[in-house]
Amino acid sequence: MKKIEAIIQPFKLEDVKEALKNIGVDGMTISEVRGHGRQKGHKEVYRGQEYNVDLLPKVKFEMIVTDNRLDEVLDTIANAARTGKIGDGKIFVFDVAEAIRIRNGDRGESAI
Repeated sequence: MKKIEAIIQPFKLEDVKEALKNIGVDGMTISEVRGHGRQKGHKEVYRGQEYNVDLLPKVKFEMIVTDNRLDEVLDTIANAARTGKIGDGKIFVFDVAEAIRIRNGDRGESAI
């Protein structure tokens, strides 16, 4: 099993969510986060004072998938989130040692 964490632009949230639903991925956790990579933020003016906005709003998707679905899910996220511009985001993949469904004690792939 693999854990996927994808950091994307907020306006791509619905596109990615719909694309994942279309391939049958139901379980996901979505969080509003802030950060920056190469974008480095931008300058804004408030009441005549200039200041840096260096932590930009992003959305983080987290999901656990079986090994045989990994490539399909990664391609789906990347294609749905891509604009071709700086700041599109990143996808990270981690190994998952175990998953347990609390409700009934299912373990492993049957828990996801």
